[in-house]
Amino acid sequence: MPEITRFFGIIIRMFVNDHEPSHIHCIYGEKESVFDLKNMQFNDNNLSPRAQKMIIEWADQYRYQLLEMWFTKQIRKLPPLE
Repeated sequence: MPEITRFFGIIIRMFVNDHEPSHIHCIYGEKESVFDLKNMQFNDNNLSPRAQKMIIEWADQYRYQLLEMWFTKQIRKLPPLE
């Protein structure tokens, strides 16, 4: 699964031929969560509220690029959250 970015110990990845809805996989330590790009919400509460907040902030900045990658299946690196 290609890595899109990493920041503050959080790794963001996306499968190229994954199931709908469009989403990213967020890994923080030993925990993983799926983040829906259409409704900008997590499908579960596996990550800490602090990690979730940072991921939401980052995904909001790059939402267009993430959706473009999902539909074109051309994954590229994006800048981390600063």
